[in-house]
Amino acid sequence: MADQDERGITTHDAEEDTRNPDIKIYVNGDIVHRDEARVSVYDSGFMLGDGMWEGMRLYNGKWAFFDEHMDRLFASCKAVDLDIGMDRAGILDALTRTADANAMTSDAHCRLMVTRGVKTKPFQHPSLSRSGPTVVIIIEHSKPAEGLQSKGIRLATVPQVRGLPMSQDAKHNSHSKLNCIIACLQAEQAGADEALMLDPAGFVNTTNACNFFIVRKGEVWTSTGDYCMNGVTRQKIIDLCRANDIPVFEKNYSLVEAYSADEAFLTGTFGAQTPVAEIDGKPIGEHAGAGPMTRKLQTLYKALVAQHTA
Repeated sequence: MADQDERGITTHDAEEDTRNPDIKIYVNGDIVHRDEARVSVYDSGFMLGDGMWEGMRLYNGKWAFFDEHMDRLFASCKAVDLDIGMDRAGILDALTRTADANAMTSDAHCRLMVTRGVKTKPFQHPSLSRSGPTVVIIIEHSKPAEGLQSKGIRLATVPQVRGLPMSQDAKHNSHSKLNCIIACLQAEQAGADEALMLDPAGFVNTTNACNFFIVRKGEVWTSTGDYCMNGVTRQKIIDLCRANDIPVFEKNYSLVEAYSADEAFLTGTFGAQTPVAEIDGKPIGEHAGAGPMTRKLQTLYKALVAQHTA
């Protein structure tokens, strides 16, 4: 695998933090050093990717948009008959305990993972998971790499597509991420940082890791949402556009329209809004890094987070 200098940057590159090798991790109620954090090789998440997860960021001692993240987590788990074993208050308590154990109040990113638990035999059927769910919380000291804003992300369109809801609905934050991993590999093999994935009809959808937006003549466009991740940050940007009289459209559009966009950016919990520098080797817009609309939305989003976590 190429090192970071060879492969460029990705939307999840973070500044190095020397505290992370000694973080403490929550595993089924216990908080232990990361070197002692263990799950069984019989766990359904490890064995089959049978689980759901959420990514959240900590600002000023509060989890930004906690309710929206819990709406998505509980809806996904209900859809696959996965009982988390705790309510929202219980999850918030576990998050708080883990953050406190690591003395974290800001610039921290969480991966909350829930699987169907340990299986009695190494086979597929969900009924073989009888011990109750496995819940793991990893929180790292984490600030997006500076290069994300100054350089932007290079995308390549890939053969791997966002699938139909009846195959594996992208609205589930499922542990089963092979579809996106294949897309990411295809993008790296094409010399890009990440993949731009199309929907089954050939319209622009998302990247392998984030939701995707373009800006054309003062309008903000994103996909219809039919095949894309149910992104919390995506929805916040749409809401901010509507609240600030910025024309925003959830619509089908093609690569031709993406190539000729004035700006493009990605949304996600970790990177917030990440500018796109090029798609398939074609420079996007005339700005190095974030363009004026992207910067405006970044400012509005930061203010929203500050208000939410004040």
